[in-house]
Amino acid sequence: MNHSLNEQILARKAAATPRGVGVMAPFFAERALGAELWDVEGRRFIDFAGGIAVMNVGHGHPKVVAALQAQLERFTHTCYQVVPYEAYVSLAEKLNAITPGTHAKKTAFFSTGAEAIENAIKIARAATRRSGVIAFGGAFHGRSLFAVALTGKVMPYKAGFGPFPPEIYHAPFPCHCADLAEVKKAVAHLFKADIEPSRVAAIVFEPVQGEGGFNVIQAEAVNWLRELCDEHGILLIADEVQTGFGRTGRMFAMEHFGVLPDILVSAKSLAAGMPLSAVTGRAEIMDAPAPGGLGGTYAGNPLAIAAAHAVLEIMAEEQLPARGKVLGDRLMFELDAMRVVVPHIADVRGLGAMVAVEFRHPESGEPDADFTRAVQAQALERGLILLTCGVNGNVLRFLFPLTTGPAVFDEGLRILRESLLAACPS
Repeated sequence: MNHSLNEQILARKAAATPRGVGVMAPFFAERALGAELWDVEGRRFIDFAGGIAVMNVGHGHPKVVAALQAQLERFTHTCYQVVPYEAYVSLAEKLNAITPGTHAKKTAFFSTGAEAIENAIKIARAATRRSGVIAFGGAFHGRSLFAVALTGKVMPYKAGFGPFPPEIYHAPFPCHCADLAEVKKAVAHLFKADIEPSRVAAIVFEPVQGEGGFNVIQAEAVNWLRELCDEHGILLIADEVQTGFGRTGRMFAMEHFGVLPDILVSAKSLAAGMPLSAVTGRAEIMDAPAPGGLGGTYAGNPLAIAAAHAVLEIMAEEQLPARGKVLGDRLMFELDAMRVVVPHIADVRGLGAMVAVEFRHPESGEPDADFTRAVQAQALERGLILLTCGVNGNVLRFLFPLTTGPAVFDEGLRILRESLLAACPS
């Protein structure tokens, strides 16, 4: 029997790589451009996943490619902590300027979102001389051991990997599915039963939860968190790894709430697919660790730094945050219109281009992960790449490049409508 090229590589993958590295698509990428991707057999797909919110400027943007090519000709690595380079410093200056707030800030670069989160906690502990950290149910902060301990979702991220680091506590997340009064009670209970507030170094949260289901935090809750932190000398850390760089209709999601975090963590679309993350915070807080306390061999890699400079230029020149909001509004309108013929649609939510649709069984009202997977599979068969999320696995999320052109976006919406209808029981 002759097997296709994708099938041949899948067999090699099964023999060579561990099952713990889960893979969604049964095909292998050959090339990608803008919001389109082609596999090794030449089949075309529309990419509404964006490498999990990484490709906000699209695949292969000419400015990013040119920046990478130019840096390749100069040098690819020195380790910034050994021989530094100006591009790192100038990118830090840019992030200090564009992140929310006009106060004095400093930025350090790392390689992944999880690495940045862990360093943000290190900085908070050094600055406060405290050790406790509060996170939220449904949160996702990364896969390294401390970051996964902060994560508020067991399967598949925490199962089998314990015990986890101590002094991490979780409260319900104040969004559409949790009343703020109950969240306040839960935190008050933490302070009475588990850890006194004077031992809490930081509260870390996502303005819009990513893996948790694209749950938008209540605006009132952001103000409450700021007040709570100010009252007890706790640092407020905003995890904008997935929400940053135009995804929510603003450069950063915290701009929607008018509240300033002490530390803001970013990654993903910062460098258009190159491994780069950043921790930006109040200058006096960022200076708390002693020299040598922060860093990493590849942290702030010069190729990734070059790509990030290009990304910031593209964001401004092409007005991608505003452009993304237009696309997000269009998608939400289309999904809301489908409620009439798809009774499984229980909620359509999001902020800017960070949009999700939640599915529940129309009779029982229970989360319907099976229907969610069916829609995803129908879309993939038709050439549209989608991702699921949510604690119950019953949410489809949309992370299309903000540069997606009208014709490709319309085609993606058409496939989405067809897939929703095809997944409905006959």
